[in-house]
Amino acid sequence: MKITHLGHACVLLEFNAPKPTRILIDPGTYSTGFESLRDLDALLFTHSHPDHIDMNRVPALVEANPGITVAADQGSAAVLAEHVVDHQVRGQGDTVAAGDIGIDVLAGDHAVIHCDLPNITNNGYLIDGHTLHPGDAFLDAPGSVEVLLLPVGGPWMKIGEAVDYVRRVRPRVVIPIHQAGLAKIHQDLHYGLLRNLGPAESEMVVLEHGVPVTV
Repeated sequence: MKITHLGHACVLLEFNAPKPTRILIDPGTYSTGFESLRDLDALLFTHSHPDHIDMNRVPALVEANPGITVAADQGSAAVLAEHVVDHQVRGQGDTVAAGDIGIDVLAGDHAVIHCDLPNITNNGYLIDGHTLHPGDAFLDAPGSVEVLLLPVGGPWMKIGEAVDYVRRVRPRVVIPIHQAGLAKIHQDLHYGLLRNLGPAESEMVVLEHGVPVTV
């Protein structure tokens, strides 16, 4: 599998077997480079915050990828419906098909930012049984996770929670995401803490923007 980080929470996953399959997750306002993607099989949204779903660019992306499967949590589905974008609403226990790749939905709520703010739904996606994008929540995953796309910065979390999450999930590879709101010096600080405090068997792989990496 190849993973390309397109900024913040947006990642492209590419599989060659049993047939070429391309899955894009969370193209939001802080992400760049996804607009020109073609031959996408699935487009997944974890929740409705603009940094995860940019409705100024998503409709054109869907139109340019005929036959694409668009799956979303309830909140993102409402946004997509407002813009007349065909989609599927998916929740806990549901699956999404992308070519021959199966995607399990882990549904719940967005992590709390503040008790005075209304909360929203949040989907995590377990792709092909081994790669987890949790959205904006530290969701429990059934079974083992080989590749964890790990949020490392946001108003709903502190880095100690991310460390504890990695310790709980114990993936083979940790790929930091959701970092756009952090200054570079703080990104590096968080990566260092995760390397030093995470499980010894979990390799941290920081992706360069737009550069595919095989994991």
